[in-house]
Amino acid sequence: MTSPDLAISARNLTLTLGSHDAPVDILRGVDLDVTRGDVVALLGPSGSGKSSLMAVLSGLERATGGALQVAGADFAAMDEDALAQARRGRIGIVLQAFHLLPTMTATENVATPMELAGIADADARSRAELKAVGLGHRLGHLPAQLSGGEQQRVAIARATAGRPDLIFADEPTGNLDAATGHEIIDLLFARRAETGATLLIITHDAELAARCDRVLTMADGIIASDTRSAAAA
Repeated sequence: MTSPDLAISARNLTLTLGSHDAPVDILRGVDLDVTRGDVVALLGPSGSGKSSLMAVLSGLERATGGALQVAGADFAAMDEDALAQARRGRIGIVLQAFHLLPTMTATENVATPMELAGIADADARSRAELKAVGLGHRLGHLPAQLSGGEQQRVAIARATAGRPDLIFADEPTGNLDAATGHEIIDLLFARRAETGATLLIITHDAELAARCDRVLTMADGIIASDTRSAAAA
């Protein structure tokens, strides 16, 4: 049984890709517990397994082996279709490349995932969330009509509007200039605090990591270090 205080509980989590004749071990036995409401930074060099771990924890990729409980759901026992269903309402995702639908307005980009999850008043909630991220004047704009920073604000609104238990962010400022990146991180932290979600964020930024409650460092497919930061004191 998983403690109700845990947002994530993983034991001996593995991910192997490639062919049967030439397997590639990406995750090599990850053990991890994340307490609800924590803000966790995930660091490590390129190829260490950071994005793969986030993909498995968020249900975008199915683990090859091990046990995994996420927001009370047994992700290890689910196939890809069941994982897609389980993500709805539980998980919000913010990626470096925004991934907004180009033919939809900002309001529609935020409302559509809520509609798919069966959330009532998706349009009204979308508009309210966009206003909360400073885009009340851009509700009807398409992604191509928005700056990079504005597109990432839409992505944050999309991730938080459904009030998920967890938010995963993979290098969310990677396509932004430094000043805009700082604004986006401040906004992401503010929206997380407002909603009470657990946040796991991949970053190479030591300053950003220092703002998190906990810092995990990956190397060669395992968690090589796990420390509580000064921000958690």
